[in-house]
Amino acid sequence: MIRAGRGQRVAAGARTARGKRAAALVSLPVLPLAWFVALQEHPPWMPAAYLGYLLVVIVVPGTMFWRRLTGGVGWLSADVVLGTAFGMAVEALLYPIGMLFKMPFAALLMPALAFGVWRTLPRHRPVERPTPWWSMAGAMVAVGVAAAWFVRVGSQLIPLNGPDALRPGSDAPHNLALAGELTHHVPPRIPYADGKWLTSHWAAYEHIASAHWITSVPLDVLTHRMVPFAWILLTVLGAAAVGMVLTGRAVAAPIGAGLVVAGGDLVAWPWAVSDRVFADGPFSLGELTNPPQAFSTVLLLPLIAVTALLLRRKPGTTRSQLFRLFVVAGVLVAALALTKSTTLPVYATGLAVAWIYLTVRRGRLNLRALVLGVGVAAAYALVFFLVLRGAASTVRIDPGATFRSLADRMGGGSAVTVIAAVVVAGWAMPLVGALLIKRRIPRDPMVLFLLAGFAAAVLGATLLADRGDTQLFFVRTGFVLGVLLATWGLGSLERRQYWIAGVAIAIGVAAIYWGRHQTPRSCTSTTCFGQGVAVALVIAALGIGVFGLVLRGSRRTWALIAVAVLVGTTVSPTVASIRRFANPPLTSYDSIAPGGIEAAGFIRRNSGSDDRIATNVHCHQARASHCQAGSYWISGYAERRVLVEGWSYQARVDDTYPAAVQGPYWNQDLLRLNDEVFSNPTRQTIETLRTQYDVQWLLLDERVSAPPKNLDKLTELRFQLGTVRVYQIYPPPPANPYPTKSPTPTFPTQNPSAQSPSTPFPTSSATGFPTGPSASFPTPGGSTQSFPTPSIPTGTQPTQPFPTGSFPTSIPTSPTYPTGPVPTQVTTTPGLRSP
Repeated sequence: MIRAGRGQRVAAGARTARGKRAAALVSLPVLPLAWFVALQEHPPWMPAAYLGYLLVVIVVPGTMFWRRLTGGVGWLSADVVLGTAFGMAVEALLYPIGMLFKMPFAALLMPALAFGVWRTLPRHRPVERPTPWWSMAGAMVAVGVAAAWFVRVGSQLIPLNGPDALRPGSDAPHNLALAGELTHHVPPRIPYADGKWLTSHWAAYEHIASAHWITSVPLDVLTHRMVPFAWILLTVLGAAAVGMVLTGRAVAAPIGAGLVVAGGDLVAWPWAVSDRVFADGPFSLGELTNPPQAFSTVLLLPLIAVTALLLRRKPGTTRSQLFRLFVVAGVLVAALALTKSTTLPVYATGLAVAWIYLTVRRGRLNLRALVLGVGVAAAYALVFFLVLRGAASTVRIDPGATFRSLADRMGGGSAVTVIAAVVVAGWAMPLVGALLIKRRIPRDPMVLFLLAGFAAAVLGATLLADRGDTQLFFVRTGFVLGVLLATWGLGSLERRQYWIAGVAIAIGVAAIYWGRHQTPRSCTSTTCFGQGVAVALVIAALGIGVFGLVLRGSRRTWALIAVAVLVGTTVSPTVASIRRFANPPLTSYDSIAPGGIEAAGFIRRNSGSDDRIATNVHCHQARASHCQAGSYWISGYAERRVLVEGWSYQARVDDTYPAAVQGPYWNQDLLRLNDEVFSNPTRQTIETLRTQYDVQWLLLDERVSAPPKNLDKLTELRFQLGTVRVYQIYPPPPANPYPTKSPTPTFPTQNPSAQSPSTPFPTSSATGFPTGPSASFPTPGGSTQSFPTPSIPTGTQPTQPFPTGSFPTSIPTSPTYPTGPVPTQVTTTPGLRSP
């Protein structure tokens, strides 16, 4: 009877677990629905092809790798998300190896590799818990909000079609140019100013290139739509998964996903409250227009998870399991080192502080954190010397430069100290979530890891400066750590406390949005800037006091109310921007020439991957008084290297591009040779470009300069649309158009160099024998006999007459040559070369 009762309880528990798992799976269709809704502007086969590629090549193999190497984190749903990100890291390391062996489809080997790892390594069944349906549903709500934001805002920032597609800033064509270069060449060179190695991080573009090879989805659609949206979803779900790992509770999933979607900093100035969303949270503009930043966030989340598995020292971990965890961490660190320079320093700072804490606390050297630190240093050094080739960084130490730049954006504000205080307070606001973590948990080294990493990110953005304010990417990297701390704190609450936290967060949201409403959009002074912030903080303080007095709770209740209100004030304009479509940040002029996209596509379809283009386009704006040398669209849409297009590749180029940032091109002689072809072309100049620099195509924009009259005669006009002309360069005909095979070195007395370069090639008849003014036939003795043969006129013929006479009746023993003059000029043009 007792055994029967136990069996019934076990069976009932199994049915309950299956029921919870089934209820959780009901919300999963939100993912594909959100995917196709967000990408509805494209033909259905495009999102379907990329989604199939993601599932077959990345998700399934990555999950198999992750679960076999790490043993799992306790939830299958979290393993799938973290495994997908790990699969992208494996792809980032596999793709360049495949390209070195001319195998662009190397990512298709991942399913076979994953199956081999799955069969080879010993099986380990982790103790898993089913994800509650409400946890999965909450995360899916965040996914739905992200999809709605992408439809209304994200997909509108970079137009792909219509007249607006000709007026992008410099970021979009620059990203497209790097993606095109990684599609065809590894290691990459600078595609828009070919001649130097690409000394920047390029792993993010490998995923775009690999997907382009396998799915045939156009490169611009992948670069500006599908891949950014996929990384946004992975960031949302990745924060949910890591939150579950840190807290050990499923409630952290909807909290983490919600904070990624809605979390930001304490922004109350007008230029931040806009459809472009300048807030430095995970949904900032930098995440959408900077693929390396977005991809580094995706890779950082599983690295934090595996770091927690290593530093927490789970009892019973064998050496083989520990080795496999280090393998996972090594793959992620290597991929991150190739992706973004601002990520590993933030991670390494948090790791160093955690190592010091563990070493001091236990009185002996902590080898796990030390091995991780050595791996990070080795990866960073290898990338610096092998990938970046020791290129000097443009980052400089300049405390306060970030805040002075923000003041300039406001219209030249003078109270830089006030702006700095507000900005830093807004950045650090998510850290208050750590105050809610229970007392027994702070012994966990991951708390110090997250705190130190975020502090390093804020210090990096505060003390350093770079062209284009790229130091802000430190905060955008570290802000995810703040989100995880807030998730950890809110996820540690008791069930009855969540309604209190919900009301307090709503008070904070109301406070910040009322403060923004009180700030006029035309605010250009620190006075009105400070008024909005002051209003928000006063309302927040009043809300904390009133709500706390009403509840009359304990100290922890007061702390919960204060922290939740402050976290609520960090709600960014992300949700508010869903109310209306975004206004794309376009230039006031056509930075891409009318007809240029079609012309670049024509070159791409009719050329080889190693063909090179010369152009007269160098400036972001044609015929501008100040040349902003940031044109990248030719190399982007043509997917071919350009001899000299633009060279301001280290800075942002738009309507407000500063004159002091860009410098002259590093090879002025090459630039003069390039421009001479479009101003005063000669056969010698064109031949120099073709033979010494492998230029096969010329793209001329009539807005920059009118086409020279003799360019049509020296090249072949292949395409013309709008203001763009495309010419193809052909090799000149041989110096001697009538070669004969002779056993003795007997040559005509005529000087071949005096012949016109337009002399036609010898042609062949249908039988395979040469025909024309002079035809040579082999003799049985191995010599040749030349016969002057008449031909039927088919067009404009040479003015010199053909030799006449009868054919010889006997074959001479030595070759003879016709005595008539050789034709020196024809008016026919060479035929088109097949693509």
